Amino acid sequence: MMKKIKSALISVSDKSNLKPLLQILKKNKVKIISSGGTFKTIKRLKFDCSEVSDFTGFKEILGGRVKTLHPKIHAGILSKRNNKLHQNQLKNNKFENIDLVIVNFYPFEKTLEKTKKHEKILENIDIGGPAMVRASAKNYSDVTVITSIKQYPELIDQLKTNKGSTTLKFRKDMSLLAFGETAYYDSVISNYLNMDSKTYFPQKKIFYGNLIEKLRYGENPHQMSAIYSKNTNLKINKIHGKQLSYNNYNDIFSALAISKSLPKNIGTAIVKHANPCGVSILKNKLDSYKAALACDPTSAFGGIVSCNFKIDKKLALELNKIFLEVIVANGFEKNALKILKSKKNLRLIDASNFSQNEIFKFNSLNNSILIQSEDKKIFSKNDFKIVSKKKPTKIQFDNLIFAFNICRYVKSNAIVLVDNKTTVGIGSGQPSRLDSCQIAIDKMKKIRNLETEIVAASDAFFPFVDGIEKLVQAGVSAVVQPSGSINDKEVINFANATGTVLIFSKTRHFRH
Repeated sequence: MMKKIKSALISVSDKSNLKPLLQILKKNKVKIISSGGTFKTIKRLKFDCSEVSDFTGFKEILGGRVKTLHPKIHAGILSKRNNKLHQNQLKNNKFENIDLVIVNFYPFEKTLEKTKKHEKILENIDIGGPAMVRASAKNYSDVTVITSIKQYPELIDQLKTNKGSTTLKFRKDMSLLAFGETAYYDSVISNYLNMDSKTYFPQKKIFYGNLIEKLRYGENPHQMSAIYSKNTNLKINKIHGKQLSYNNYNDIFSALAISKSLPKNIGTAIVKHANPCGVSILKNKLDSYKAALACDPTSAFGGIVSCNFKIDKKLALELNKIFLEVIVANGFEKNALKILKSKKNLRLIDASNFSQNEIFKFNSLNNSILIQSEDKKIFSKNDFKIVSKKKPTKIQFDNLIFAFNICRYVKSNAIVLVDNKTTVGIGSGQPSRLDSCQIAIDKMKKIRNLETEIVAASDAFFPFVDGIEKLVQAGVSAVVQPSGSINDKEVINFANATGTVLIFSKTRHFRH
């Protein structure tokens, strides 16, 4: 069902690209109503326009807070054109229909980026705009609503093709987008106010996001998938290679979580199926990568390498020796980029602008959502208690903290073995902690030229002595684990009897 556009109300925060739109409206003899800065812009572009206050006969008040909140505006938008009562009431009140509403809101998100001043943030909550958009979207049978400059070309095409009219399908499509826009806008405001008041778990939790990309499929080809972000981009930039898949993103996020927990501009993490299979914080870039790879080169094949530094030519040549799905780095030198781009499908990700600042993480099933704060505590020696008679050397203590940090990114039950700031064995995802110990040991045994100061970290306490016993028998000299088992004393006694360093953590670090 076509609807002729005879009058339009334009009130936009983003005033770009208005001229082509105004030209098509003028061509179709559409009456334009506007206010504030938008009115001034339209007049400056030399198009006819009535100011809202002249149209309503009521001057804006409260410093501009009330200008479009007027019966003449909302009646004109909400009236049903085929309803005699509605049209008679408009006529009796000397109101008129408004057929097109073009609105985009005060830039609330940009305001949050620019200032921390609460009063200024509150002033950038749009009231009149969302009210007009909701009214227009509800009455899409008769009214066209436009909420983004990205929609201008399609509106222009509609008016050209349909001689100044819009189709019902177009109006309905725009209505759907409009309600999405108001819901998103309100959710951002709600989230800000909750965080400002430290109400982390409100009675009604609202989630919002921008579609970044529709993916080819999910974890498997029969599953649908897409990726959303609270930002308009992910702050990671794919500069080469095939489209990223659901599994690629999942692994990239796991790799970045590890990398960003390492010392600044130091460290390499290799991830496969969201689990680390090698991590090293050796200062030399090439040595760091080689050491991380040596932890489990079999699992690293087809995995993701995340470098917490800029990749140079020497490292690029080494990276090109094996098959990798993705390489993530804090930038790439030009000659390194040239080498890596020789592999057509290899995805190269620049994560130099990425930072982990989200407080919460989510998991869901059906209509239920689990929410928890992120496990990103920065460890120091004060977070640990030495409980064995034998005290750790500085090197041992540093390696233990490094091992425990990596442990929290390994699927439970998790055991991480470390030598010289590098993982040498990782056991993950086992129902039995004893099995995880054995897997880590088996991987370690494949590595030659190990030093004698092997240390181990466990994400949770050993419920029995058998776990730590297995590690010590394999050559582990120091262990860090959370306390809390009824058998803690037995584990301490075993450590003392074997001359093993034992440190208790004050926190547990399951990752399911």
